[in-house]
Amino acid sequence: MEDHWTVGHVAELAGVSVRTLHHYDGIGLVRPSARTAAGYRAYSAGDVERLREVLAYRRLGFGLREIAELVGDPSTDAVAHLRRLRGLLLERRDRADAMVAAIDRELQARARGLKVTPEEQLEMLGARLYDAIGGAYTATRRTEPRIAAQIWDALGDARTVLNVGAGTGSYEPADRDVTAVEPSAVMRGQRPAGAAPCVAAAAESLPFGDHSFDVAMAVSTVHHWEDPMAGLREMRRVAHRVVVLTFDTDEPGWQDRFWLTRDYLPEFAAVLAGFPSLAGMAGAIGARAEPVPVPWDCADGLFEAYWRRPAAYLEDHVRRAMSVWTRVGPQAEQRAVRSLGDDLDSGRWAERNGDLAGLDAADLGLRLLIA
Repeated sequence: MEDHWTVGHVAELAGVSVRTLHHYDGIGLVRPSARTAAGYRAYSAGDVERLREVLAYRRLGFGLREIAELVGDPSTDAVAHLRRLRGLLLERRDRADAMVAAIDRELQARARGLKVTPEEQLEMLGARLYDAIGGAYTATRRTEPRIAAQIWDALGDARTVLNVGAGTGSYEPADRDVTAVEPSAVMRGQRPAGAAPCVAAAAESLPFGDHSFDVAMAVSTVHHWEDPMAGLREMRRVAHRVVVLTFDTDEPGWQDRFWLTRDYLPEFAAVLAGFPSLAGMAGAIGARAEPVPVPWDCADGLFEAYWRRPAAYLEDHVRRAMSVWTRVGPQAEQRAVRSLGDDLDSGRWAERNGDLAGLDAADLGLRLLIA
């Protein structure tokens, strides 16, 4: 097998223009590192692999800046990229399949002259939240080392850990005996090879005996549970201790802590309208609460992650990994994105939030409950 590929041959194989490849070379995204016998630059096998990743992310709608960050991540190898790409594609396929099924049901109902309720009309947009958005998580939802350190410190000397609502397992400690619980098949399917064993179950009904684990943990998941208080009590039942990363809505004016909810997405308050108070959750498990600052360069693309990088919220793939946007609906999302984009272009955002530039971390309401 040849050990290099010419620019023209690679362009033909990939279905792109030579000009595109020269542009990627010029900006340092994919630079051919091999040489032909005549001395012309050519692509090595490693170069082709990187180009494949770049083109795949590009065709999924990622911007070149985001692609550069993804393919330049030294902790991510080819297998991790393939898993991430597979998850993104499955998310699109699953969402399209669900929408087609919902449309077919409505067409059949209308053909029979049946009334279609608002709930049925919105089914194609809001049903099974995690199964709809879960495939996007591996693109931006990675372990943030500073948040992980705070969580793992709270685990103390625990050897057996139950991770409830585990998702793809971003914050599971590698040095403990971990068992994961995750109800979403989409999320379970994206757990990496070698991850902790994962049980398909809901937080409100954990299939374990009393005090089966040293500690039960839950990271940014309680707000998705059908009954958060019941889930917390179950965690307390099956473990000697409990550690939960959640959100504080007790503080008056909490919606104004973050410029995104204050200025662009007031609907966020309604998303958490029925969410238990922090004091109530702490009381249910006998916990104390400590703040979890969000670093300005947070690697985990949670809702608050880009508080000092506002342009990220204009990227569709970034928003798709945040459940908030699905919950507020497309109209609110489009309005917020349009307004933020206008303010970034005009400089109004910078005028309002200039004080953020000097901060390394921000308290935006994340709290760690430790019981």
